[in-house]
Amino acid sequence: MAKTRGSVCRLCRREGLKLFLKGTRCYTEKCAIERRNFAPGQHGKRRVKLQGYGVQLREKQKVKRLYRVLEKQFRRAFQEASRKKGVTGELLLVNLERRLDNVVYRLGFASSRAQARQLVAHGHVRVGGRRVDVPSYLVRPGQVITLRPKLEKHDAVLASFEQARARGFPQWLAVDAAQIKGTVASLPRREECRSRNS
Repeated sequence: MAKTRGSVCRLCRREGLKLFLKGTRCYTEKCAIERRNFAPGQHGKRRVKLQGYGVQLREKQKVKRLYRVLEKQFRRAFQEASRKKGVTGELLLVNLERRLDNVVYRLGFASSRAQARQLVAHGHVRVGGRRVDVPSYLVRPGQVITLRPKLEKHDAVLASFEQARARGFPQWLAVDAAQIKGTVASLPRREECRSRNS
């Protein structure tokens, strides 16, 4: 499968905002946006005025990079959202937010979406007691997300869970901090989908 092999900090710099792709590093002064807040490359500091298609393209790229999906996956998600009743853009964001790798990240089991995707792909995540190893699996309201018992006591998981707890969890997720598990209480709303602090 294709994936981004270069520096992910370049992606944040290209979009001009923090996409939180490096986990805890994005909350420190070492973040690339804090140090060099201009587009990467030789011509990064020049002023570019976007119009029409350019604005739409940048917004699409932001969403793709934030949720770590490729063009084909994004197109499939858009087609699925356009078949349903309602505002297509909102439905698209809600579906991307419901992806299992994103929910694992939002629950604080991982410090970044890439790490959450790896946890899911390696079979460490349970949905309703059953192992699910597909990162694009769409969770439904009422489903309970847990980790393998062995991983619940892992230092990296506990550290990222505490950091997520300090930042706060989304309202559409009910988190049980004692047992380190989360329940999807409801579908996310549009304003909760692309919050700037996660």
